Amino acid sequence: MFLGYKRPDGKAGIRNHVLILPVHRMVNSVAMQVEKMVRGTKISITTGEVGRSSKDRETIARTLLGLALNGNVAGVLVVGDNRYSCKELNHEEMAEIINSTGKPVELLDITESGGYYNAITSGARKAHKLVLEASYYRREPCELKDLTLGVKCGTSDPTSGVAGNPVVGKAFDLLVKAGGTAFFSETTEIIGAEDKLAKRCVNEKVQEKLLAAVSQIEAKAKATGEDIRNINPIPENIKAGITTLEEKSLGAITKSGSMPIRDVLKYGERPPGQGLYFIDGWMSSLSLPLGMAAAGANLFMYQLGGQGMPDLAPPMPAYSAGLITPMMYLTGNPRTCLKAEEFVDFCSGDIMEGKSSIEEMAEKLMESILKLASGTWTKTEIINLQDPVEFYLQDPCF
Repeated sequence: MFLGYKRPDGKAGIRNHVLILPVHRMVNSVAMQVEKMVRGTKISITTGEVGRSSKDRETIARTLLGLALNGNVAGVLVVGDNRYSCKELNHEEMAEIINSTGKPVELLDITESGGYYNAITSGARKAHKLVLEASYYRREPCELKDLTLGVKCGTSDPTSGVAGNPVVGKAFDLLVKAGGTAFFSETTEIIGAEDKLAKRCVNEKVQEKLLAAVSQIEAKAKATGEDIRNINPIPENIKAGITTLEEKSLGAITKSGSMPIRDVLKYGERPPGQGLYFIDGWMSSLSLPLGMAAAGANLFMYQLGGQGMPDLAPPMPAYSAGLITPMMYLTGNPRTCLKAEEFVDFCSGDIMEGKSSIEEMAEKLMESILKLASGTWTKTEIINLQDPVEFYLQDPCF
C-alpha cells in the first residue's frame, strides 16, 4: 500500500503536478514564460511536428495526450493557436478529451488571447487557478494495483543480468500479481532474446507484434549499411565486459520478470488494462522515460550497470526525461553504488557479494518504491534540471 493522489477517472498519482502542454512548436515560448511564472507546474516542450508525416504527428499527439492523462498530473493547461493547428495536433480536441476524464483543464489560444504578451498574462492566470485547485488534493491510501512502473536498463555490465535486472523482474512479478501495471521496452535490446519473450506473450497476435517490432528495427539498421548486432553493445558495455548483443539482450530481458506479456504497445500508447506490457521504443535515455510516462507510468526506474563509467561521481544519463514521472536510479553493481551514491536510490549489490538473494532484494526494492510513491523524492528529482526529450518517431523528417 502507498499514499497517493486519487484522480476522478479512477487513476492514482504519486506526484501532483499541473502540466503546461504546448501542442506545437510555435507556442512553446508562451508556455515557457507561463511555467516560469507559476510554481507547481511542469512543461512539455514540443519540438518535432513541422515537416513530419501524419503517422509521426499522431505519435506526438498520442504522447502529449498520454502525459496529460497520467495519474501524476492534477490539471492541464493546453496551449495552442488555430493558425498553426493541424488535424493530428488540435489543442481544442485534446482539451475535450482531457476534460472528459474529469481532470481540470484550461485552454489557452494565442490568437484568441490577443497575441503573445496578452497570452502570457492569460496563461499565468489559468495556470494559477489550476495549481490552486491541485493543492486541495491530499494523499490517501492506495493499493498496489493502483501503481504503474516503467523500467529501462543502461550502461549495462555483467551485474545487470546477474543482479540488477533480475531484482527488477521479481519486483515486477510482485506488482503484476497484485494487479498493478508494468512496462519494459527497448526493442533494440531484445534482439537475440526475442524468442524467449515471444513464448510469454498471451496469444499469437501479441507474438506477431513483438517479432514484427524486432524485424523492423533490424531492417532499419541494415538500411544504413550497418548490422545492429555489430554496433551494439555500445563502447560502455564492451568496456564493462559484455561481448555480444545476444549476451546483452539475455541479461536485459530479465528485468521484465516472468509474467505473461499482455500486449505490445506503440510508443506513448496507454494500455487497455493492468498487467505486463512491452512498449516498442528506442534505447535513448531521453526517449523511453517520456514514452512510458505517456503510457501511464507513475515512476520510472533506470537500472544501471556502470562498470565502464568514470570512477568518481559520474553524471547520470538522464534526470527528468519523464517530465511528470520521477526517475529512480538503481544498480546491482557495488562499485556503481559507491561511486554514484549521490544519484543511486537503490542498490542490490549484496547479491554480487553473496549477502542476499534476488527474492530478498526484490522485497526491499518494493519497499523503496512504495516510499517514493508515498512522497519521498528520488535523488535526481531534487536536482533542478529539465532534460531535453526525444519522441520516438519512425519516419524521416521531410
